[in-house]
Amino acid sequence: MSRLLHAQTHAWLKVFATSARHLSFTRAAEELHVTTGAVSQQIKQLEERLGFKLFRRLPRQLELTEEGRRLAAVVDEAYQAVGLEVRRLRSGVMSGVIRLRSVPSFLHKWLMPRLPRLQARFPDIELHVRAEDSSLSLRDGDFDLALDLNDGHTPGLSITPLMEEHIFPVCAPSLLRGRPPLRQPADLAWYPLLHDVTAWRGSHEHAEWAHYLEAIDAPPLNLRRGYTFNRNHLTMEAAIAGMGVAIARQTLIRGELESGALIAPFAQRVATGMRYGIVHAQGALDDRRVAAVHDWIVEEARRALPANRALP
Repeated sequence: MSRLLHAQTHAWLKVFATSARHLSFTRAAEELHVTTGAVSQQIKQLEERLGFKLFRRLPRQLELTEEGRRLAAVVDEAYQAVGLEVRRLRSGVMSGVIRLRSVPSFLHKWLMPRLPRLQARFPDIELHVRAEDSSLSLRDGDFDLALDLNDGHTPGLSITPLMEEHIFPVCAPSLLRGRPPLRQPADLAWYPLLHDVTAWRGSHEHAEWAHYLEAIDAPPLNLRRGYTFNRNHLTMEAAIAGMGVAIARQTLIRGELESGALIAPFAQRVATGMRYGIVHAQGALDDRRVAAVHDWIVEEARRALPANRALP
């Protein structure tokens, strides 16, 4: 078969496909910018090469033979497929699997609502997403990109900063009923506390509360009480249920504040010194598919302004 389809045969097939579409050598010649005689001659040569007739030459028109009809369908499909792929390549369409891991809270609250936009932009990229606690090492090499909350120190890996995280206490409005007013940090002594034990990479069980109260120069407070959870969204659900006062992350809590499910009793919002970032191995962005997903995440972080503080 390879002997049949040499370079000249491919050129003849183009002439054949055009002639089959028009059922006219004259109109095919006009489209191809050659003479009618040249089209007729090339079709004849193709028929001789293949060993069967492609057209019936009637007095005023052409008609495809059964062999010609079948070949025309295959050739037309092939040319359409080639044209589509060329357009996809020219437009930067990419395909393949990208492995993305993320700290669960950021994945659940920030990334998931935005993923339909990524799918619409790169429909042929298959994103394999895994939620992984910040307590797990980033050095396993089992990801292309990782969304992490840390202090920017990732030995042996590169990181693109996305946004700084700020924290502040929140609670359900119902929690305030039947208790002393919650006007200042000292009043927290009358309220149960809620804790996220996986606040950020390297944190401890009461890290968020301790960091917040120290930053605002609050009086000493017993933090070793109340429920603890190993997921931020579980801590927030407990707060919405009226189980206590929790530390919220500005990046992840916007919807609950806007709906009134949670309120912020204190005005102070404190920078944690931690930031969300895209972690990747050195050289990972040389793969244009990985670079495309990386750049899309950066773009989404910038779009989130002014709700969050995106980093340059």
